[in-house]
Amino acid sequence: MMHPPKPPSIDHGIISFVWGLALGAFIWAGLLAIGISRPTAAIVAVVAGCAIFLAVRLYGEDEPRRPVRRGRAR
Repeated sequence: MMHPPKPPSIDHGIISFVWGLALGAFIWAGLLAIGISRPTAAIVAVVAGCAIFLAVRLYGEDEPRRPVRRGRAR
């Protein structure tokens, strides 16, 4: 019996960059839609994208659980 293929493993830094880029572009488009000038929207979007990248990079990865030690009660 064949098992379904697993998705490729992608480094957490790449995932963080994609989140920062995508949400930064979304913020940039939203700022343009409400009438903010292009240079101001670009600066705010770049700063927000960098902040999102750092937040996802630092806090976005789950830490693996430690196995529960089952020993004798003392």
